[in-house]
Amino acid sequence: MTKHFIGTKIVLALAMTRLAYNDYRGWALPADENGADDGYLVEYTDGGAPNHPNHAGYISWSPKAQFDAGYVSVGEVGHLPPHQQRVIAEREQLADRIQKLEAFLHTDLYASLPDDEQQLLKMQADAMVLYLGIINTRTSKFA
Repeated sequence: MTKHFIGTKIVLALAMTRLAYNDYRGWALPADENGADDGYLVEYTDGGAPNHPNHAGYISWSPKAQFDAGYVSVGEVGHLPPHQQRVIAEREQLADRIQKLEAFLHTDLYASLPDDEQQLLKMQADAMVLYLGIINTRTSKFA
């Protein structure tokens, strides 16, 4: 059976069309690809071997829709130590999850759930907001 995965990496990204990325790499655009496609040059800085002389990590190109669906911006955190960067990333991911859960709480699907499941989801949202408050207090102390 095929396994499913969820991403947890912190990456660097620069908005770049498919053609601009291919030009940057010194590659010809394949005839079956649209150079005007919006996307990102994505740099993985978690230990992958560099594949371009101007980057410390492995780079690739990602279409905008797929990138936007898979990543949440954590802002400019490069000046912070790695453990603080992770806390900020955790805060942004949690805020995104809270927003999505709160939107779900106003749907017909939520209303169709058994009362006990609705109550558990509300309790989950409350716990997540409390957790976010703790993380916000921690990150307010970062330089």
